[in-house]
Amino acid sequence: MNYTERNFWLDTVEMPRGSDVPVPERADVAVIGAGFTGLSAARTLAKLGARVVVLEAETVGWGASSRNGGMVLTGMKLSNEVLQKRYGFEATKRMYDASLASIDYVEQVVKEDQIECDFSRCGHLEVANKQSHFDAYARVAEMTARDFGHTLHIIPKSALKSEIGAEMYFGGMVDEDSAGVNPARYVAGLGLAALKAGACVFERARVQSIDRVGSGFRLTTSKGTIEAKDVLIATSGYTGKLSRPLLKRVIPIGSFIIATEKIDAALANELIPHNRMVYDSLNFLHYWRRTPDDRILFGGRAAFFPETSNTIRKSEEILQRDLVAIHPQLKNTKVEYAWGGTLDFTFDVMPHAGEFDGVHYALGYAGHGVAMATYLGMLMAEKLAGKADRNPFAGIPFPGAPLGLYNGQPWFLPFAAAYYKVLDFIS
Repeated sequence: MNYTERNFWLDTVEMPRGSDVPVPERADVAVIGAGFTGLSAARTLAKLGARVVVLEAETVGWGASSRNGGMVLTGMKLSNEVLQKRYGFEATKRMYDASLASIDYVEQVVKEDQIECDFSRCGHLEVANKQSHFDAYARVAEMTARDFGHTLHIIPKSALKSEIGAEMYFGGMVDEDSAGVNPARYVAGLGLAALKAGACVFERARVQSIDRVGSGFRLTTSKGTIEAKDVLIATSGYTGKLSRPLLKRVIPIGSFIIATEKIDAALANELIPHNRMVYDSLNFLHYWRRTPDDRILFGGRAAFFPETSNTIRKSEEILQRDLVAIHPQLKNTKVEYAWGGTLDFTFDVMPHAGEFDGVHYALGYAGHGVAMATYLGMLMAEKLAGKADRNPFAGIPFPGAPLGLYNGQPWFLPFAAAYYKVLDFIS
């Protein structure tokens, strides 16, 4: 094993530290989880004058917020075509507009709080693994321009070399509005911004229970007991047994990433000349990008189960093989980092925000969480502070497993992985 089983992003930042004292007796809002959603919510709540306490079971940014690819993408996991069939035009437009607004909001936060996180509006490139996938791009671009006023650029195979140094794809589609970011530096900046605004952040403060007390809640944690008027669960793929309704609706899925050694700038420009965020058109997809110091960061669903040393090791082997298949130029390039994280998928592959039994939540980002988690954290904070509810996902159903055959243990993931592989083969 020549690589380090470590997250590359964490070698670029020093995370802010939370308080190491017992939690206070009372707060207006208790936020569970110190990732994008929770810290964004805490930042907004504190700015609006609320006494807000963030309770983190591990450390600031410990979960998917620091382990992802740093892709700040337009849209959602499902296509607008699928969303319109499911929810209708007006609801789909509201959600798509929110996806665009969420990137603008990340950019706003970065500027307001002077977060040095390599935020860049570099755009994203989707590459077509099959001719039928590329043929669909023209329809997608036409519908997106007509119905949503947003421009996508179709790149034919003959011109694809201007976007990516790979021969295996049938064309591509570029969205200039997407961005890239160093996610660890960004979540660290959100943490500092929340602290500066007046929020209190407690690390190693695992919440063990949430109980109703009058019109509010009592939370028992590993650092004491706190009472709060409101609670926001912002735990995404690390959601546990605190809320049974959420546990039965959120599926933890592993996503794995490798990062190469630094490569020559000329080679980096050959592989990804415009510094796009890149992903392919498969269900069992790959995603990749250049880092600011010219490594190639390459990820995917190499294993569906959450990260362990075993799944990381196996995933590194798969991802390195696949990276070289796409970019043979990297055949002799070393992999220096390999790590995993746990994403939060829902059964309808949609983000959800709202409340169960008086407890608020926002989660279900399905790999599109950098921008949407930040945005929904802010919107839920505004709602908790008594402002208008601007939740773009309000009113859509939040389904559990068919026949209730899921209690938080994703026994079906190997079958799901096999299904998506078959779907990619026949699509």
